[in-house]
Amino acid sequence: MLVCSDSDVAAVLDLADLLPVVADAFERDGSGAVERPDRPHFPIGTGITGDEPLGTGLTMPAYLHGDDTYATKLVSVHLDNPPERPTIHAQILLTDAATGDPAALLAGERITNARTGCIGGLAAARLADAPVTLGVVGAGAQARWQTRAIAAATDLADVRIYSPSDSREACAADLRDEGIDARAVGSARTAVERADVLVTATTATAPTFPADALADGTLVVAVGAYTAETQELPPAVVERAARLYADVPEEAVETGDLLAADHGEPTPFSAVVAGGEERVGDDEVVLVKSVGTAVLDAAAGGYVYDAAREAGLGESVTL
Repeated sequence: MLVCSDSDVAAVLDLADLLPVVADAFERDGSGAVERPDRPHFPIGTGITGDEPLGTGLTMPAYLHGDDTYATKLVSVHLDNPPERPTIHAQILLTDAATGDPAALLAGERITNARTGCIGGLAAARLADAPVTLGVVGAGAQARWQTRAIAAATDLADVRIYSPSDSREACAADLRDEGIDARAVGSARTAVERADVLVTATTATAPTFPADALADGTLVVAVGAYTAETQELPPAVVERAARLYADVPEEAVETGDLLAADHGEPTPFSAVVAGGEERVGDDEVVLVKSVGTAVLDAAAGGYVYDAAREAGLGESVTL
């Protein structure tokens, strides 16, 4: 099997190439041409230092019909890790769908961040008018990847980054170094006001911005809250949304963002990608809620695997 480190993944992963891969995965998901079993998540680390768990483990399998491989992603989330250690670790195992032979083991954090960023990129390209004024609440890895993917998918006029810590300055500086004109701002309100697209990418357990700051016509892409205990959006924003989309509707409704609000049934985001959904009014607030789907891991992992083999990267090992 081929083992690819994060540096191998970084050498071949390109957002402009990944965006159509993710779009195709959503279309196939919408047509039912995938297998995506339930995604269990469970407490881990209980009993090591006390009676409380130290993190959360997730197992995410998926197969896209006709692909040479299927994927199983293993994820751990440790929110109390020190700053020098990542909060999220991920590995993607690809298995030959015809024989069951192990095909590849890929470092998964960069792939996960990139495929999630592509959701924001596809949403902005299809549901917002360019050039885009982008507000970002959050300043971690996903804030960066959402911004990169939106920049790859459409034209950006302005990027405003807010986090309650000084991390907003580092995030904006990193994006500027990559050629994206981003600036740190001093409040969530400043990031949100007059934004064409608003991204929330935090680990918050309570609303992260004032609801009245959101302008008519804003596209909101919420990617941080994935459990019942996590919440980024004020309930009034969810209730105000004229359109509500989700990558996995049945899981999205179990997140704190949607549990706290009165809302209709989310429409699968695959309908937007397939072209069956269009924005009706410029004053509509549209919400895209993402919890993460292994279908995208399988598609993005397959893309990285093929690119790494073509480039001669990775180490071949025998189990």
